[in-house]
Amino acid sequence: MTDNQTSLTTTVTLESGPAGSGAIDDFELFYARRALDRFRTRLGRQGLLDLLAADIEEGNAFLRECARASDGSFKAGTTILATRGLTSGAFLAWMEKAFAGDENALLAAHPEHYVMAPGADGSFNVVENIGPHVCSFYMGGWGTDEMAWAADAAELLPESEFPHKMSSNLFLADGTVVGRALTQFGDTADGFTASLTVYVPTTCPQDVLEHHLRHYAVEFRNWIIAATAARA
Repeated sequence: MTDNQTSLTTTVTLESGPAGSGAIDDFELFYARRALDRFRTRLGRQGLLDLLAADIEEGNAFLRECARASDGSFKAGTTILATRGLTSGAFLAWMEKAFAGDENALLAAHPEHYVMAPGADGSFNVVENIGPHVCSFYMGGWGTDEMAWAADAAELLPESEFPHKMSSNLFLADGTVVGRALTQFGDTADGFTASLTVYVPTTCPQDVLEHHLRHYAVEFRNWIIAATAARA
């Protein structure tokens, strides 16, 4: 048996020591988040952009080429989250406030959030991973003719069940549309359901779509937790 095979069958269990609750994975996540917050704070927004400039250039070139090769066609995936103990209205009110100017709250939701900032023209700049690629893109167009695609989207859910809907194009600084987003929220008896759909160019590898569905799960779960904590 090789060392590699040994490591795959090894398990480690915490038997005693820390007084607080949680498993080793919980401890590691806490410390990872604390370290990440320290680096984000020390570097600041411009420092992060400078550090990631080459990655962003490469990531944006990847998305631009996928959009060109796809000729305006997209493929979709949806992550669905069920929440108990908070209404969609309360969550969306927190989200609106956070997107209006609480960048720290937005960044904290995912390790691969680097910049989330409103622009002067009403668009919203996001620097984050799209699959393995670090990209800088913009969101915007709510309520405009550019969003006509959302009315015909196969993923559109009944208004009666999901009355809270937001849609956006994802576009590069040069205007190239490299994706779309459609988020829908509906209350349940004890909370709400979030249907989170992302669209990527059809020529994107499937793992790019898969990883953004995971990205959605992490960031929205953490935003929901933050919204709940803010009400305490």
